[in-house]
Amino acid sequence: MCGITGFIEWNRDLTKESDLVLSMTSCLDKRGPDAQGTWISGPCAFGHRRLSVMDPENGAQPMIIHEEDAVFTIVYNGEIYNAPELKAELQRRGRKFRTNCDTEVLLQSYIEWGPDCVYRLNGIFAFAIWDSVREHVFFARDRLGVKPLFYSEIDGTLIFGSEPKAILRHPKVEPVVGPEGLAEIFVIGPARTPGHGVYKDLKELRPGHVMIFSRSGLRKYAYWKLEAEPHTDNAEETAATIRKLLQDTMDRQLISDVPVCTLLSGGLDSSALTALAVDYYKRTGQGQVHTYSIDYVDNDKHFQAHSYQPGADGPWIKRMVEELQTEHHAIQFDTPELVSALPDSTIARDLPGMADVDASLLLFCREIKKGATVAISGEAADEVFGGYPWFHREELLNSGTFPWSVATGLRADLLSPEIREWIKPEQYIGDRYSEAVGETPKLEGETGERARMRIMSYLNITRFMPTLLDRKDRMSMAAGLEVRVPYCDHRLVQYVWNIPWEIKTTGNREKGILRKALEGILPEDVLYRKKSPYPKTHNPNYLTAVRDQMLKILDDPTSPILPLIDADKIRAIAASKESSSNLPWFGQLMSGPQLFAYLSQVNFWLSTYNVIIR
Repeated sequence: MCGITGFIEWNRDLTKESDLVLSMTSCLDKRGPDAQGTWISGPCAFGHRRLSVMDPENGAQPMIIHEEDAVFTIVYNGEIYNAPELKAELQRRGRKFRTNCDTEVLLQSYIEWGPDCVYRLNGIFAFAIWDSVREHVFFARDRLGVKPLFYSEIDGTLIFGSEPKAILRHPKVEPVVGPEGLAEIFVIGPARTPGHGVYKDLKELRPGHVMIFSRSGLRKYAYWKLEAEPHTDNAEETAATIRKLLQDTMDRQLISDVPVCTLLSGGLDSSALTALAVDYYKRTGQGQVHTYSIDYVDNDKHFQAHSYQPGADGPWIKRMVEELQTEHHAIQFDTPELVSALPDSTIARDLPGMADVDASLLLFCREIKKGATVAISGEAADEVFGGYPWFHREELLNSGTFPWSVATGLRADLLSPEIREWIKPEQYIGDRYSEAVGETPKLEGETGERARMRIMSYLNITRFMPTLLDRKDRMSMAAGLEVRVPYCDHRLVQYVWNIPWEIKTTGNREKGILRKALEGILPEDVLYRKKSPYPKTHNPNYLTAVRDQMLKILDDPTSPILPLIDADKIRAIAASKESSSNLPWFGQLMSGPQLFAYLSQVNFWLSTYNVIIR
């Protein structure tokens, strides 16, 4: 895992721009703490920060291959999980290799097959390749968008980077945010509309897309998207296929030249991956699997069960550690740490994020990094298999909007009248929702509940899941930790998306088909445990801390957020203890405390990034 950046300017020789590309590269140092490299040739400048995972000795980037008069140069962030098979095929076709890293496999694949190489890749990736034969730069992003890639095209210059901070270092890019960007922050946020970069001149290459920049301009197209197909397997066959895909995915993703661990919450998703990891380690003669869990000081005293979080994780983590005999590391954080990490988590995202949900993950990843370089996470299983409460509650299924973002009226009420009129919150989220529903692939003849659940699954995979993947990438990479997400294997996602809802809920349970697929891998009590989300703090001190922090911001006449919000309404919420702790802000993890923390992040972002509103 790494950080990539650079720019292309066809009518200039960039060899004198080494300081600029070095500056852009250096600001990604946390993504790649092990090495740095830059490369400039004529109109093209690349920069790379490296986190060494495969072949640490020989995998330096930018990587260059010369073939006769041709030059091919790559900067790449990610992992290609089918690199061994691709390498073997390329060797059969006469290609010679000088390293054992997947970077060279990827570059050789491009040289052999050109842009069509992306169809052969299984992995998580974002990369740029300079091709002197075609005289273009070829960009690609993985199918589910696990690895980020942003870009800006201004006055004939294309500027790109793993994170906005690198692009904002370029003098042509200003931190300007217009009405759409503010709507993303205040209406959609902390989610983001696919392809939207919030800043006016910034865009995101969408998952499953490639981009080619040549002298004739910029061209983009999708090389992969979910396809609606009939599902002909019965429940037994479906469970067997899921099990086979998961085992194959885990076998691929556990390969590493550096220490690997798993994140263990005691829930179905992480417990399954940990069990598969333990099995892989036994089969390959490796030692104990190291597992990590997160909790918060005094959470046991303040936890109260509810529909979104029916039970505490602690006893279940202990159950799985004893069952699998892992080397476990239980990490705990206190309220002051969560509050103090909010600014760092905002910088990691370059935007306001998921408040303490981001901050805690950043702190967690810093602790994990002390003992491992790669972690396996159960992210995305709920989106893929339909685990969230909004898949199962009629009022959310029929809400007519994104079910994790049903508080548009509340959000709109918190804005100043001028900003509300400018960004039109209700219209904005309505348009984004209609777009998402409209692009959902339909299966001919499918109606009723099956059709409705297909749309809900599509919304979750393409609109909600990217928010969590973005969070996971940014917080982990800000700690120099690579996190792999096996449930995002595109073969698994495509297969499960077409499973009819009655089979997905086999046994009349959420994620029933996944539970069936894992029979014999997990103990029955863990297998059929009620879903519990990522743990957050329940300590009332956190609400007090972030509420007081927000009130201080409101009292400071220089706070940049003040012209954008209705301070009186926020004060009224702060004064109402009951409503401030239970407000629905975003999804199942963000309510009243996170509302205050999020607005504090907005204020910090506006100030730190010198954001210009126009």
